[in-house]
Amino acid sequence: MEKTIDVIVDGGKATAGPPLGPALGPLGINAGKVVADINNATKDFSGMKVPVKVVVDTVKKEYRVEVGTPPTAELIKKEAGIEKGAGTREAPAGNISLEKLIRISKAKSNSLGKSLKDTLKEVVGSCQSLGVTIEGKPPKIVLREINSGAHDSLLRV
Repeated sequence: MEKTIDVIVDGGKATAGPPLGPALGPLGINAGKVVADINNATKDFSGMKVPVKVVVDTVKKEYRVEVGTPPTAELIKKEAGIEKGAGTREAPAGNISLEKLIRISKAKSNSLGKSLKDTLKEVVGSCQSLGVTIEGKPPKIVLREINSGAHDSLLRV
């Protein structure tokens, strides 16, 4: 029988404390080893919140770690070099290039978008919510450009 533990950890900095340790203890799994495996798997996401699933086979006392994609906002903040969003039109929280947004869009495997272009529009919407400009332009302007096909050559549509 398998039991799944879903947690969100700081990339590369998971600990055996709550919620992981108390969830793993009763299952007879070495929490220290699980934490080390999680930290190794999430080290590239340092400074970001990362969703992680620990799937435990309660009979064999074995486990596997599945690392998800960090939330879009976390990826944007990291690429834009900002700590938090919510800037204003007069003072945006940060600025990001369209190329970086395309790279984020390609990494978003859990997107609802049917194409890279649809996923890019979702990511641009997150920039709007965070108060991040795209190449100095407001996200709504860039969204109009994407809808008109102005950036299709970058998307290889």
